[in-house]
Amino acid sequence: MNCVSMLAPGFDSLVPIHISSVLFQQPAPSANPRALNGPLNAPRIARSGKGKRRMRGRSRILVVDDVADVTEMISLFLKHAGYQVTTADSAQTALRLARAEAFDMVISDIGMPQMNGYELAGELRALHKYKDIPMIAVTGYSEYDDRGRAVRAGFNLHLTKPIDPAGLLKLITELLGSA
Repeated sequence: MNCVSMLAPGFDSLVPIHISSVLFQQPAPSANPRALNGPLNAPRIARSGKGKRRMRGRSRILVVDDVADVTEMISLFLKHAGYQVTTADSAQTALRLARAEAFDMVISDIGMPQMNGYELAGELRALHKYKDIPMIAVTGYSEYDDRGRAVRAGFNLHLTKPIDPAGLLKLITELLGSA
């Protein structure tokens, strides 16, 4: 079972917690996900029609992570919010799906075997139809240069786990240009 260690409220040391229970967190009352996680200088997002991408409920999002609990939790949250979601358990599968279909956004982990999220972002950006779509890295990687590396690879945002689902939804809405 996948576990992470974190400083839990009321504990003085790190405690192991199953990843599915810590993927999402409630933000502190003054927490601002944009101040902590982005946005970063990343590829410009193309707009269509009247300057907006597809609205929620019709937007298609590809969620990529090698941990099934993570893809399931993000997928359920986004489906509940009205998005059409496709999941991939590897970067290779995501690349195959992206070539066959058109997604409005990609949300991907970074640390995956065989091909990591940085490589996936670079491969997707090389495809004409993914040159300008929004991409979000949702990862446990939180070192100083991880955000910069994510942007250089082609991600628009770098969010570290655990994430705030309301904050993620707000960022998705902003990136897709829907009100």
